[in-house]
Amino acid sequence: MSKILVIGSSGQIGIDLVLELRRRKGVNNVIATDIKEPCPTLISDGPFYQLDVLDKEKLEWLIQEENITEVYLLAALLSAIAEQKPQAAWKLNMDGLLNILELGKQKKLKKIFWPSSIAVFGSNSPKLNTPQHTIMEPSTIYGISKLAGERWCEYYFNKFGVDVRSIRYPGLISYKSKPGGGTTDYAIEIFEKAINKELFNCYLEKNTFLPMMYMDDAIRATIEIMEAPPEKIKIRSSYNIAGTSFSPEEIATEIEKELGRINIAYNPDFRQNIADSWPDSIEDKYARNDWGWSVFYDLPKIIKEMIKGMS
Repeated sequence: MSKILVIGSSGQIGIDLVLELRRRKGVNNVIATDIKEPCPTLISDGPFYQLDVLDKEKLEWLIQEENITEVYLLAALLSAIAEQKPQAAWKLNMDGLLNILELGKQKKLKKIFWPSSIAVFGSNSPKLNTPQHTIMEPSTIYGISKLAGERWCEYYFNKFGVDVRSIRYPGLISYKSKPGGGTTDYAIEIFEKAINKELFNCYLEKNTFLPMMYMDDAIRATIEIMEAPPEKIKIRSSYNIAGTSFSPEEIATEIEKELGRINIAYNPDFRQNIADSWPDSIEDKYARNDWGWSVFYDLPKIIKEMIKGMS
């Protein structure tokens, strides 16, 4: 059985991913790490180390100590926070990835997962059904770092044979952990306000469409691409994957069908410019054809799961 290391395990994706990997692979075969104080759920469930991915020596020690063969690298500063701390975001997002790719190059890892994002696209990319291969001119430091990361992943695969795999996450929706500072976080925050009958101040315009995905689908996609035979992974930069697309007004209307009238106001801030540079929807035929990706949760299903989970 491969032993797996998840870096950034206390974040929005990390908690769900660690719990699902432990369910599938065994608790002691999945090592959780994060620079932050440990998440109580992960501490009670299985092994956890406090780790800074930029500490290359400790990272290499841990991989040897635990006989790690696979790494899921989730540590990153997300779009909204990265705009406020651009140099810190670049250092974490780039140097963390390069530390892991170097360990792959040294043959100390068999497989690596690193997530990219729809943030790699820019205002000159097609807005509707954005294709896998198109103009990519990101205008945020997060998007720039993710695009550079895609190029590094492809380079290390072509040059050194490092088996690194990646998907471009859309906005992710989950109730199990707090959102991590992304531009699409409104689609989580709106549920808490609606359930508590409080005013929700949305920082995006009501007609701003963005690609979104329920966390269970994202976790399944992540594990499926890692479990696919190497010959099925034909894109070594990062794959588009699509879930659903909606606007703040549309999700509010759908939530009202379940909870009744909600109180919402639209007060766009700096995140509106970020959202305007991203696609409205994503085309993902390569992921579907190459390794069998398919989405399960549409917007009505997402809303039912979120309300059930948060109530």
